[in-house]
Amino acid sequence: MSVAPSAPPSPQPPLSLSRLSINQETVKQWSLPELAEGCATEGIDAVGLWRAPVQEYGVERAARLMRDAGLTVTSLCRGGFLTDPDEAARARALDDNRAAVDEAAALGTDTLVLVSGGLPPGSKDLAGARERVADALAVLGPYAEERGVRLAIEPLHPMFAADRCVVSTLGQALDLAERFPARQVGVVVDTYHVWWDDRAPEEIARAGRSGRLHAFQLADWITPLPAGVLLGRGQLGDGSIDFRAWRALVDAAGYRGRIEVEIFNEALWAREGSAALKETAERFRAHA
Repeated sequence: MSVAPSAPPSPQPPLSLSRLSINQETVKQWSLPELAEGCATEGIDAVGLWRAPVQEYGVERAARLMRDAGLTVTSLCRGGFLTDPDEAARARALDDNRAAVDEAAALGTDTLVLVSGGLPPGSKDLAGARERVADALAVLGPYAEERGVRLAIEPLHPMFAADRCVVSTLGQALDLAERFPARQVGVVVDTYHVWWDDRAPEEIARAGRSGRLHAFQLADWITPLPAGVLLGRGQLGDGSIDFRAWRALVDAAGYRGRIEVEIFNEALWAREGSAALKETAERFRAHA
């Protein structure tokens, strides 16, 4: 398996689609109405959404579309990018994150995924950048709580630390989150980003004990890495990750929420949307 839990997990039976949430990026080739219709056809009743296409369609209009289609919105991605030391830039980032919280609330989701942001240009100060993330959470946490939204810090693979996310492990994410109430700030477990970390099992348990396990996302790690690494997530079962072992860890930590499949992959996007969605559902049943 991908990681070494403190005790072997019990065998995990296949999941039904009742726990599946399709992240919008997995079928990026679809518009929001196509996503709603396709999920209904496939018997999927939950989705994770992204801000740019929601804003383009209209937030209130998108919220109505999801409600009318009987779709639960499990998360909105993304807020964050909170590491710039420039005062004006930080003010703009805080305003944008407040808007993201408002959008999440309008869509009916209680989870806003945060990608912290990378090192500012010319900087080598990782600790300082992470501390600026904490400063921003102190402002945004109460704002989000008032609107029924939780901030979920997503650690990204260390290869993204310089330009995208200075939070690279679940331990680092929890160290930040635990400065604030769990009803304000928690974490995302995304297998693509943390599958390599042998401390992840204990950190998942830690997140569960403190009620901070806010989202669980799946995508596979495939090799060789594509030229565009950011778009190199693999379909479930095509790579190195033991998804049932990871599900055993989050289940044991008390997570009972939806499991999002979030795959950025140009080959998947080049396919007809309903075929890509059907395959994703089949892989979820087989591997998660």
